[in-house]
This record gives sequence, structure tokens and C-alpha cells, in this order.
Amino acid sequence: MATRIPATVITGFLGAGKTSLIRHMIENNRGKRLAFLINEFGDLGIDRELLLGCGIEGCDEDDVVELSNGCICCTVADDFLPAIEAILARPNPPDHILIETSGLALPKPLVKAFSWPEVKARITVDGVITVVDSKAFSEGRFADDEAAVQAQREADDSLDHDNPLEEVFEDQLMCADMVILNKLDLIEDGVADRIQVELAAHMRPGVRFVHAREAAVDPVVMLGLDAKAEDDLANRPSHHDDHGDGEDDHDHDDFDSFTLRLNSVADADALEARILKAVGDHDILRVKGFLDRPGVARREVVQAVGPRLRRYFDRAWRPDETRQSELVIIGLKGLDQDAISRAILG
Repeated sequence: MATRIPATVITGFLGAGKTSLIRHMIENNRGKRLAFLINEFGDLGIDRELLLGCGIEGCDEDDVVELSNGCICCTVADDFLPAIEAILARPNPPDHILIETSGLALPKPLVKAFSWPEVKARITVDGVITVVDSKAFSEGRFADDEAAVQAQREADDSLDHDNPLEEVFEDQLMCADMVILNKLDLIEDGVADRIQVELAAHMRPGVRFVHAREAAVDPVVMLGLDAKAEDDLANRPSHHDDHGDGEDDHDHDDFDSFTLRLNSVADADALEARILKAVGDHDILRVKGFLDRPGVARREVVQAVGPRLRRYFDRAWRPDETRQSELVIIGLKGLDQDAISRAILG
């Protein structure tokens, strides 16, 4: 059999740092030809634009393929396989393929797709990498811990039920070949060791941990794991495995997203304050998008995860594109879109 192209699946919950991790890999790829498959949650291709806006050599438009028609683990046949086949059909196929799943995706159904005849002869899953927001986990989110869940319930009445986010989070851990504890700069010394012990209880034996700040991990550490994960599915349990009825117990009806379009933003600080208040008042998990600042040649990126929000300018607006402010709002099912829109628009 000819040498197969390795593929790395990068998973992790919303805002854990997956896109930042990929950007760091691009900056330090040591001459490898990389292809990227980005799966968005929401109808605005923020993550793809963040990669293309990085200005890094070796990150060209043809190398970044976006899937935004649904969660990648639910649309394997319709979206994922055609995208992979298109990558393989290129005159110069990549040396490595990086697949960034949406924060809500389950990795196991995606890994299963690599066993399909159209793919198996050409690609192998080099490894599944799960990125964890250490700060969020240290605050008790997405942990199967009674005290932490109780604290969540007391803070938010909407969480007074079984939290499906925990199952998604645990599935991402159980399928991982490597877990990156990101954002260690936001937690106190010694907390990372406690987090590692807690996470290990939901993981397969022997899975490695890597500690990171701002998702800066050497690609040498992440690539070349040679896990052949598609041949190891039996050792990667999932809450959503087939339970004898022939169907995977898996859907994404517990989440909503919508795109909010704004005019030019003269006072970004005031907008930031309104976004953070909306996050606190509603079931918002993630806000991401771009701002058009009048009189400023570059677009401004907005990234919010819970109560933490970052803004930075990434690239100049192109002459052929319409300057527009757009935000994707992602949250639990039942988002009050009208109330959130009014709160953010002011």
C-alpha cells in the first residue's frame, strides 16, 4: 500500500483555542504542505477568515476548506467526504491534513468516516487532539463533578437539568490521543495538575497531556502520532455509540446560533460592554466575528468565551469586499435572539 496522508482531527469545546492552535502550526510548519478543513457552527465563516487573515506564508485560500452546512459528524457523507476527495484530487496533495471540528462535534463519527473505502486507502488518522480551556474547567464547567454542577445550577436556572455539554466534552476526551491543556496563563500554579487528574478519569490510559499558553504547541509534538485511530474505534468509547437500535444517539438540538449584523462601530469599548452584559444575561456560550471601525483600514476581530472577550486587528479590508460588522452568537437552545440583538445593538 502506498504511503497514506496523515490527518489530524482537532476537537475541543467552544473557545478552547483550536483556531489559535492551527495558526501556530501554520507559523511553524517547517515547510510541510498543509491542508485545512474547518467546520463552523453558524452561518458566518469566522474561523476560516481568521486563518486567512493571519498573513502567514503557506496559508492560502485554496488550502483552507470550510464546511458550514451542519456539524461535521452529522454530515459526513454529504459534506466531509466530498471535501476530502477534492483535497486528494489536487495535482500536489498535501503532506498533512488538519481538520478543525466545531466545538459541538463528536470526534468518533468523524474518525469512523476514515474507514470508508473512498478514504481509507489514501488517508490515515494520525491522531485526535482535544483542546481544553483550563480556565473554564477550573471554574467547574463541563466537569462531571456534583459540586461544580451544583454551582452552575445555582448561578443559572437553565442548567437545572442534565447538561448535554458534559457528554460532548467527555466524548472529545475519550476519543483523544493527546489532550492540550490550554490557557494555563489564566490559572494559578498547581491548578493544572489537579485538572489533569480530573480529566484522566474520563480518558483512555496512556493519552498524553501537553500544557500550553495561547495554544503555542510545537507541531513536532502534535504531528506524527501514528495513532491510526480509524483502526482503533473499539477502544474509543462514546456516550453516543449505537445502543442496539442501529442509530447513533446524537443530535445538536440543544444549541442555537445566529448572525448579528451591525453598522460601523465607532465605540468598540461600549459594544464590548454590551456584549459582555448580554453574555451574562442570556445563555450565550460564544461570540465571534469582525468589526468595521470607521476610519480604520484594518478589520477588528472579536472573540468572547463566557465573560472573557478579546479584540484585535488582524488584516486590512480588501478593496473587493464590503466592510461590515458581523457577529456569530452561539448558545444553549432557546436563545432569545430579539432580546440579545437589542442588548448588543444598544
